[in-house]
Order: sequence, then C-alpha cells, then structure tokens
Amino acid sequence: MIAIEPASETQFDAKALRDIALAAGADDVGFVSIDNPALDDQRRDILEAFPFSRTLIAFVIRMSRDNIRSPARSVANLEFDQAADETNDVARKIAHALEGRGLRAGYPSMGFPMEAVRWPDKMWVIAHKPVAVAAGLGRMGIHRNVIHPKFGNFILLGTVAVGLDIETRDRPLDFNPCLECKLCVAACPTGAIAPDGYFDFTACYIHNYREFMGGFADWAETLADAKSARTYREKISDAETVSMWQSLAFGPNYKAAYCMAVCPAGSDVIGAYQADKRRYLKEIVDPLQRKAETIYVTAGSDAEDYVARRFPGKSLKRVNSTTRPTTIDGFLSSLRLAFQRGKSAGLNAVYHFNFTGAQKRAATIVIADRRIRVEQGLVGAPSLTVTADAETWLRFVGKETSLASALLRLKIRLRGDPRLFLAFGRCFPA
Repeated sequence: MIAIEPASETQFDAKALRDIALAAGADDVGFVSIDNPALDDQRRDILEAFPFSRTLIAFVIRMSRDNIRSPARSVANLEFDQAADETNDVARKIAHALEGRGLRAGYPSMGFPMEAVRWPDKMWVIAHKPVAVAAGLGRMGIHRNVIHPKFGNFILLGTVAVGLDIETRDRPLDFNPCLECKLCVAACPTGAIAPDGYFDFTACYIHNYREFMGGFADWAETLADAKSARTYREKISDAETVSMWQSLAFGPNYKAAYCMAVCPAGSDVIGAYQADKRRYLKEIVDPLQRKAETIYVTAGSDAEDYVARRFPGKSLKRVNSTTRPTTIDGFLSSLRLAFQRGKSAGLNAVYHFNFTGAQKRAATIVIADRRIRVEQGLVGAPSLTVTADAETWLRFVGKETSLASALLRLKIRLRGDPRLFLAFGRCFPA
C-alpha cells in the first residue's frame, strides 16, 4: 500500500479549502471539526466510513425557487433531482481536487443510495443538516429545513470529509433566519408542522415520502398480496402505478415539499414577501392549499383527522407503514417519531416494559400532557407493566402475530389496567 504523506496546514488553510469548494461549484462553504460536540451523535458512523476524517467541509447548492414552488410535482421534483445530482457532483469534484493535492477526502451521497441494510434504523453516513448548522451555513427553521441567510431554504446540502486539521473553522449563525411566519404550518397538507413548533415525523414521512423506502415497501406488499390485476387496481390506481414507475425510473418523487416552497426567509427570497404579503399568499401559498390531490395517512392518525378537518377538498387514502422495528432498541428509539400527541389527549400514564430473551431490555415510557418520554431502566411507579418476549413483541408490532395469541401463550403479560395498553396503542397507529 502506498502511504500518502499528510499535507501541512500551511498549504491548506480555511481559505484554500474554501476556494477549492467554490471552484467545484458550491454556492457557500463552511468547516466543522470532527471533534465538534454537534457531531457527538454521528461521529462514530463518520469515522467508520472515513476513518481519516479531521475536518468536514459543508457546502450548499442553491436551487431554483420557482420550480420548487410549482404545484406541478413533476416540475418541483425535476429541480430536486437535478440539484441532488449537482450536489453529488460538486462533492466528488472537491474530493478529487483534494486527493490531487495529497489529502485524503471522501464524501457520502446527498441522499441516495444509503446504507439500506440498516433499514429501518439510521441509514445515512453523515447527517448533512447538523453539519451545515455547525458550519454556520444556516439554522433550522420551524419546518425542520436548514435556512441559509441568503438563499433561504432553497438549498441542498453536501459534506466532504477531509484528513486535515485546520486552525480556522466556522461557527453557527448567531441568529435564525426563520421568520416564524407559520406559512409552512398553513401549507403542510398533513399537519406535520404545528404552530407551537411540534413536528409529527410520521405524518410527513407517510405522505411526502410515499414513493421512497417504506412507502415503496407498502406498495410492493400490496402487489404481492393481490390475487389478480383486478384486485390490485382496487387498491392502487393506474395513476399511482405510473407515479411509482416514474420514481423507480427517474428518481424518487416527493409528494409535497410545500413547507420549503412557501418559506420566505433568506435575504435573496424575502423581498417579494415583504413587498406584498397578500400577493405572496395568493401566488405561492394558495395554489398549494387548493390543489386537488391524494394525501396518504395511516388509519387513526393525527394526520387523518387534520386533513379531513383542514383540507376537505383533498382526498384521503389510508396506507400501511412498513417502518417495522427489527430490534428492541429500534422500537424504543422509534417511539418519539411515531408518537401521535393528538391521540394521547387525556392520557397520563407510566409504562414499564420488561423485554426478555436474547434482546433483554428494561425501559420506562411516560405519556403525559400530550408528550412522551422514553427512559432506560424502570423508573417510578408504573401504571401498567408489560413483560414480553422480545421476538414476540417485534412480531406483534410488525403485525405478524396477534395480541390475543401472545397473551394466551404468555409471551406478553400485562400487570395493571389493560385499558391503558389499548390507550398506548392508539398513540402509535402506524
């Protein structure tokens, strides 16, 4: 193996790295040390993929705003696909330029492909958003998109890992460009973004990512279960089949990036909103709200209630979620994402879970005041205690075995009011 001599910091300071990234096509650049506390929860994965990492180059690619704002999803998704390819291309050019100068450099995909063998757990090598925030390229808005101070949220993010320490690194912005105008709240067709900042991950994921990962798996299972073409068409329309084909052939299609489309933040973007707010609403927000479209929800979810109440002109379609946890740790970590706070109204309970078998775990889940808290170990006095064989529990959660069967075989045992168990289930309909 040929040893690569490390480049000196005098040859490559922050300005030199910035110039390389801008020359490769980046619209803005920032730097983060691998030791930055903001990366504590992903440092291990980064070093596993790029063990030489010392500095992360974070960059943004600006997108065409009017494409993203278009009610025609083909137009919006064309820009997403083109910008995604450009982001990956820029990352590759940066890495090649650095390698040509004697530095080790690597980059993950902007979005796809990912480490699918980890599904449904964390699949990505680097989470670009926290890296970009730590590098001073923007702050998270209420809609969970990074807002660049100039380009707004009309950006895609890329990261390049470099085997070099540099003295000067960027710091997070000392202000948040988010206007808290709540237009993203008004435009979201599933109610995933609440006025108080609460985010319903499941509502966004089930609909917007219908033709990605879990939604595709649900479509594939529907196809597999169909006894004939006729029974398949009873569940999946021809338009849905064609749309899935388009996603497979040309790139996954987002169903609604409306939160991004309506966001007026950023110095290059805000002018039209400030000049005439009424016109901005009429031309950009209203067409997305009025659009006749199918909204995908899980039965019994907060999203189902929200769409029926807020957008009666849109069609509801119930679908299954196939984000089935395959480990007890995965189940416990997924609860915060799947929690439906609307369905938890009036519930104040402490649940003790004892998982037995190969995946022995003990956990406390507290649901109170429409909030959820998950803690390791058994904490406090329980309202209900659930003792379950771990493998049986995962099959039950994955709808592969019934609760009645598990109770009869003593694979799941309840101590306390069983109505609390039913109330627990209503908080996680997906």
